[in-house]
Amino acid sequence: MTSRNPSSTGKPEEVRPTTFAVRVWAIKEIKNKTKPTTYQVRWKVGMRPWAKNYATKSLAEARRAELLAAAKKGEAFDIQSGLPIADVRAQTDPEPAPLSTRAWLEHARDFADTKWDERQAPGTRRSLADALATVTPALLTAPAPAELAESVREALFGWTFQSGTRRSLATDGTWAENPPPPELEAVLGWLARHSRPIADLADDPELIRSCLNVISQKLDGKPAAANTVLRKRIAFGACLAFAVERGDLAENPLPALSRTAPKTRDQVDRRVCVNHHQAQRLLEVGVRPVAPDLVAWYGGMYYGAMRPGEMQELREPDLELPRKRGCWGIAILVGNNPEMSGAWTDDGERTAGPLKHRAAKETREVPLHPLLVDLYHRHLDEFGTATDGRLFRGERGGPVTSNRHQAVWQKARQRALTPAEIASPLARRPYDLRHAAVSTWLNAGVPPTQIAEWAGHSVAVLLHTYAKCIVGQDEAARRRIEAALRLNDDPPDESTPRPQTTESNEEQ
Repeated sequence: MTSRNPSSTGKPEEVRPTTFAVRVWAIKEIKNKTKPTTYQVRWKVGMRPWAKNYATKSLAEARRAELLAAAKKGEAFDIQSGLPIADVRAQTDPEPAPLSTRAWLEHARDFADTKWDERQAPGTRRSLADALATVTPALLTAPAPAELAESVREALFGWTFQSGTRRSLATDGTWAENPPPPELEAVLGWLARHSRPIADLADDPELIRSCLNVISQKLDGKPAAANTVLRKRIAFGACLAFAVERGDLAENPLPALSRTAPKTRDQVDRRVCVNHHQAQRLLEVGVRPVAPDLVAWYGGMYYGAMRPGEMQELREPDLELPRKRGCWGIAILVGNNPEMSGAWTDDGERTAGPLKHRAAKETREVPLHPLLVDLYHRHLDEFGTATDGRLFRGERGGPVTSNRHQAVWQKARQRALTPAEIASPLARRPYDLRHAAVSTWLNAGVPPTQIAEWAGHSVAVLLHTYAKCIVGQDEAARRRIEAALRLNDDPPDESTPRPQTTESNEEQ
């Protein structure tokens, strides 16, 4: 029997021999000594047997079921390929995929909304909006006119991709779009009219390269930091993957693009880590005369490796502070409140969230060195607590602002360090005190699993980040090398008789 394969391209129809004589056998398991087990689907079309191997039994069973269903409903099988005629038609004359007409700006806005609704941390939301606002100008059909150019960044970062500001939750639980600020209406309209279709990214490698080029630059055109480039590239790739998920792109074009990834620096430079003598000078000579209410704040970073956001939520009931001198205490960290604009939170205000890398309401226990216990006792005696029990508070009773504790730290470095130390990277940021704490624990021989628990890291991140700060391993290696070289340099012992050589050996 023959069957005609219809074509929608206007070409002559192809005549292919077909048959209804089809038999499908049971699945055969094929075990190999050096390769994984495979599962073979076997069937017969006319007089010719056919077979195909699958990596899993479920895939093989699914294909066998398709063949049985085609045979039972009376579908002809192609003799040349052994496939149901419908499969042959799908291979020879596939339906063209419709091109997406969705614009990039609409797609990127939807992506930002989707991620916002996943309850991401405020910092993550802000970082995503920053990446999308950076790459979007490269996906416009024309440069913004001069009168609108200065407003493009604000319109994208501060409105389009700031989902919590642009939308409001309606009474029925759905999101409603808010009217934009009057000063942004013109630029928002222009951006919507000049946004490229998302489909343009499917077959234009140069367009993708232009996107990566703007990602690699700061707003002033200078090269961006490697970690910033990597973060924005990951966000751009995730946005393209979202387009694949929605059917706007057949595949993500970013991985196929040949481009050297930036070399990031994610290991702590040991030069930033202070020793104990330097830390005490910074706290007592540098900080206390300038801001005595922040001495225990910096002390928590140096002795307890606490993050600034974690100390914002530290309350007196969370501390176990023995009165006897020389005893260790305990702090129970319950939350994290990093400095972030309320525009990136769900309720529009700066609020505390869970500890970093921890589930909601999960806590972390940190040991308090006796010297830190003394600092906390002195802080409570001199300054007390806020009305809600917080140990540290700003000048107006709220959280300690980054502007203040960073400015105080710069003054402390000038007061406590030598000119050479001031010019060096030593403790250039308050956060370097946390690095010094973790490095001290590692060099003291504390097990990495315990340090990771105290510091709120995974063990893998801990060992990678602080690999260059583990001093003991270097010193041990140097001692072994010196010992080996000393053995080589030792003169031979004259009292030891030398081996006698035979006359024949000397002649040789």
